[in-house]
Amino acid sequence: MSDPAGAVIGLDFDGTLSPIVPDPATAVIHPKAPAVLAELGAHILAVAIVTGRPVATVLELGPDLAGVPGLVILGHYGFERWEDGRISAPPPPPGVPRAEAELPLLLDSLGLVGVSIEDKGRAVAVHTRRSPDPEGALAMLREPLAKLAEKHGLVIEPGRLVLELRPPGMDKGHALSLFLAERAARSVMFAGDDLGDLAAFDAVRASGLPGVTVCSGSAEVTALAERADIVVDGPEGVVALLGELTSAFSRS
Repeated sequence: MSDPAGAVIGLDFDGTLSPIVPDPATAVIHPKAPAVLAELGAHILAVAIVTGRPVATVLELGPDLAGVPGLVILGHYGFERWEDGRISAPPPPPGVPRAEAELPLLLDSLGLVGVSIEDKGRAVAVHTRRSPDPEGALAMLREPLAKLAEKHGLVIEPGRLVLELRPPGMDKGHALSLFLAERAARSVMFAGDDLGDLAAFDAVRASGLPGVTVCSGSAEVTALAERADIVVDGPEGVVALLGELTSAFSRS
């Protein structure tokens, strides 16, 4: 990036700044990430975390993020926004709690064990990572969850051994595009690890700006690596790349 003062760097959270773990509630941010983001933010136009997680959860899993100057967190695919210590968001959609209330009975009827439900406020996620057959359970859930989502006016967002039911109308690509326009960005980089980040990759290319896409690589998702300009080794590789950028900007 030859013009860091006009650059926006967007980052997914899970699998990009935080390693994937069997229980999403026990995830933690990479220990070096907040300091690296603070140093990076001093050189560029803006740093934004774009995630499906609620903002409050991101700040709980990465408490030091609250001290990163200028950081913006776009949670729930952009439905929530945290900036300068304040969260703004529209009211939660009624379809989410209604769908969530039906999930235990649905899982029981399918005879699935080790499948967990994550209440994300404006979305609800069904994880199969701790199931005896994670991929088989995911395949078994796709059609029933699609019907449940349609019933309650929601859409399905697939991910790494997870299917998420959420409101339509916003994804990481839309959230990133709006942010780039708001900040009048002159270049952009986005780093992600999962299928939900493909929309952000598309937004980078559709922006018409000089752009770079980065995949936080894993054995679980290959589609993103095939589309990325740069592939690094998980969150450790992402943080190392951001550190290298910061050092380069400091020297220029």
